Amino acid sequence: MTDLYAEALITFRDLLDEAKSVGDPEPTAMSLATADAAGRPSVRTVLLKDFDDRGFVFYTNLNSRKGRQLAANPHAALLFLWKTLRYQVQAKIEGSVQAVSAEEADAYFASRPRASQLGAWASLQSETLDARSTLETRLADLEREHAGREVSRPPHWSGYRVVPDLIEFWYGAPYRLHDRHRYELIDGEWRKRLLYP
Repeated sequence: MTDLYAEALITFRDLLDEAKSVGDPEPTAMSLATADAAGRPSVRTVLLKDFDDRGFVFYTNLNSRKGRQLAANPHAALLFLWKTLRYQVQAKIEGSVQAVSAEEADAYFASRPRASQLGAWASLQSETLDARSTLETRLADLEREHAGREVSRPPHWSGYRVVPDLIEFWYGAPYRLHDRHRYELIDGEWRKRLLYP
């Protein structure tokens, strides 16, 4: 890991820790932008579940719209907005996307609340739902089916790791004279530069 990449990850960790310490209501929430094979984009909010020098991890139903888009176009952008920090701070990450290992997915799934585990089986994420009662019935059936035993991870549920080639920190300032610090992987080498606001 190069010094500049390490610097970017340390900066991210420090900002995330600061957001947690000042009581941000959901400091790990991030906008996740993906695009299909034709380049049509979509965005939604997910939660960061892990990060290290390999990348930034989230979990989802692989058959969901984002899962299908990532299968067709394995690139993504993440955006954190911490309104509770100073004049607001944003962190943007862009890069390629890889599947996490089955062992990682199993370990994270096992740590989830039981109701969330059952929900991963019950939800046909992004598919049309005729009525809320249908989902509730599916969930009740699964609760009976799994009574007294552990809930295994569904084969269609796993995680993705965004492997960054760009990390940018945006620090809000009065009169929109913001500070922007961009780290980019160019020709295999991490570089850092400032950007105009």
